Amino acid sequence: MVAADSGLEQLFADLADWAEERAVPVATQAYGAGRDQHADIRTVEGAHGVALVLHGGFWRAAYGKEIMDAASIALAGAGWTTWNVEYRRVGAGGGWPRTFDDVAAAAGAAAAAHDRVAAIGHSAGGHLALVLASQALVDCAVALGAVCDLHAAAADRLGDGAALAFMAGTSEEAWADADPLRRAPPPVPVALVHGVDDDTVPISQARAYRDAAAGRATLVELDCGHFEPIDPRSDAWPHAVRALAEVGG
Repeated sequence: MVAADSGLEQLFADLADWAEERAVPVATQAYGAGRDQHADIRTVEGAHGVALVLHGGFWRAAYGKEIMDAASIALAGAGWTTWNVEYRRVGAGGGWPRTFDDVAAAAGAAAAAHDRVAAIGHSAGGHLALVLASQALVDCAVALGAVCDLHAAAADRLGDGAALAFMAGTSEEAWADADPLRRAPPPVPVALVHGVDDDTVPISQARAYRDAAAGRATLVELDCGHFEPIDPRSDAWPHAVRALAEVGG
């Protein structure tokens, strides 16, 4: 995602309305001392496990965890306790490795309280979920429309150079550490859900990761764009829920 446009803002407004109509009890818990180091927790009795929800926005401060409220509520309805995580982003103290340090700390806090933690992230949040999986900091991961190849994202200037801004001032070694494709295959199960018509993060990224994952990742290709996999109203949404059940069950 890049600068806001009217269609995107309308989508997020519609999702906010959907979430408000179906609101469930939520508690906010800090996992660090910083302003953006917290998660909204929706607890489900007898849950399948914890879904660590990681929002997108090309790692930039323009968007926050509220864009995943609807998805978090829908996942709670599907039997998952959800941690909708906020983290430091570019323009608000983030960037590599600080952004990743935050989601890793959130994963640790969730794991301390629950037996099983699955990361599910969208776009840049999908990238973070895949890096968590690459370090076995979660039990499994689902990546929706994810940045799977950080080097290609930089070369293609996805999000108007978002990967370059995210990795600014870092070393070649850091780029390798931060790139899910370079870290494949993952030590834990991974599922990818990606739209063939995604014009924000091309499906070639997901295909490349699947091919590099040596059987440790599945890919569901859908006839949709970038945002349908996080929209509980869409035909794509059940595939995201099913992918989480398959890797996290």
